[in-house]
Amino acid sequence: MNKQDLISAVADSSGLSKSDTIKAVEGVFEAVTSALKKGDEVRLVGFGTFSVSKRKASTGRNPRTGETMTIKASSQPKFKAGKGLKDAVN
Repeated sequence: MNKQDLISAVADSSGLSKSDTIKAVEGVFEAVTSALKKGDEVRLVGFGTFSVSKRKASTGRNPRTGETMTIKASSQPKFKAGKGLKDAVN
């Protein structure tokens, strides 16, 4: 399912117009993104939790040349499925 499929499914199930659904879905994505940028986590009970995990700097190897290189520290978005989502899938 891609973004357009999601918008169509939400519009069908909610009865909203397609343009209102696009605004709603975009709003959810923007709200989650801005919360994660601030370092907050987004907890949707029964669905899951979006959070940010910090990765430490490390050393790696360039696969082409074999030379050692430094991989800088970074932040990675993370999602952990909630019980309701896990139960629905299984």
